[in-house]
Amino acid sequence: MQPETLVRDHTIYACVMGSRAFGLATDGSDTDRRGVFLAPTPLFWRFDKPPTHVEGPGEERFSWELERFCELALRANPNILECLHSPLVEYADDTGHELLALRGAFLSRRVHETFTRYSRSQRRKLEADVRTHGAPRWKHAMHLLRLLISARDLLRTGALTVDVGEHRESLLAVKRGEVPWSEVASRMARLEREADAAADRSPLPAEPDRRRVEDFLIRARRASAQ
Repeated sequence: MQPETLVRDHTIYACVMGSRAFGLATDGSDTDRRGVFLAPTPLFWRFDKPPTHVEGPGEERFSWELERFCELALRANPNILECLHSPLVEYADDTGHELLALRGAFLSRRVHETFTRYSRSQRRKLEADVRTHGAPRWKHAMHLLRLLISARDLLRTGALTVDVGEHRESLLAVKRGEVPWSEVASRMARLEREADAAADRSPLPAEPDRRRVEDFLIRARRASAQ
């Protein structure tokens, strides 16, 4: 079975991500699509296993096989968790709706480590740009601020909100290069401190509900086999 066929015929969940989901789209913004497919169980009985992810078909589209998607979500991968919480869902079958109903099972205080680790790696890249070119890539700086706001609020409330809402204009000003890097860096540092403080009293559980997710995956595989 070709990878494109897996996406075309076995997608259980599809959504729009990127600037459109974040509430940061402008006239020239792309439409980034993400999805989850459930590879038919008999494909796993062969030596050659189905792919864990597929790029395409078409531009700006990326999909994960369900098991890989769940593994990454249980590890609190920022991109995967945000995909689960996209406000722009384009498709979900019965299995996809069950996956969405499990969103809370993937959330835990692990997000503090994963979001912080990712944000710090991105910040180092921005700082390298400043040293080399005199300015960061402003679009990347905007998205890093957005991620830090999301992480802080998730740790404070236990809910992951993807759309930036009232922060839209201030973030777009960063993208346009209208805010000095020193101020942007100061905002990032402040948001990191606020996330650290929120982690100590977060309503999130210490660990995700791995057993509940695994039960869902087994039932999905069994139904596919039948």
